[in-house]
Amino acid sequence: MKIKNVEFIKSAVKPSQYPEHAFPEIAFAGRSNVGKSSLINTLIQRRDMVKTSSKPGCTQLINFFRVLADSGRDSGEEICFVDLPGYGYAKVSKKIRDQWQPMVERYLSHRENLYGLILLVDIRRDPGKEESDLVHWLESHSMPFLVVLTKADKLSKTQQKKRLTAICSQMNREKDGVILFSSKTGLGRETVLDEIVNLMEWYEG
Repeated sequence: MKIKNVEFIKSAVKPSQYPEHAFPEIAFAGRSNVGKSSLINTLIQRRDMVKTSSKPGCTQLINFFRVLADSGRDSGEEICFVDLPGYGYAKVSKKIRDQWQPMVERYLSHRENLYGLILLVDIRRDPGKEESDLVHWLESHSMPFLVVLTKADKLSKTQQKKRLTAICSQMNREKDGVILFSSKTGLGRETVLDEIVNLMEWYEG
């Protein structure tokens, strides 16, 4: 898939604020500071379309981005990338932490044009309860998802392989369903874009 143009649509916290459109949405979820904003910026090849911060827990809204792409199926296909707020950061208030799950579950449960989700995991960290709970929810609702291991450039290739094997075992995933990614080197960018097209084709049956 080749990205032609991207624009920010709006932010939302509840269904009445979601944008009104019918084109496919792909959501991105992960722990705070996992590199979610950097991944999306790398996919769309923009440095600052999605705001990045060294302070985890900053994004507390659901952000919608319209993407015009050549998907291989359609040279002018419209897609929406949805940046979900990061979870699991202990230093934000309990009130904010408690708001994350219902906000995200409402979106995942009720958004009819949501085609799939990209779950980001820091390759250096073992998946925690939040990842396990989210995966269980996705599987129980038959929501297709892809696991992306971010910050792969922080490890050697040997270490990458070891962590890939370990995380696949912990998450009960096959290796071909997990992608190594680095926003610094661009590793995995094309694979993630190709898999987004596959998610859309799977959803459409």
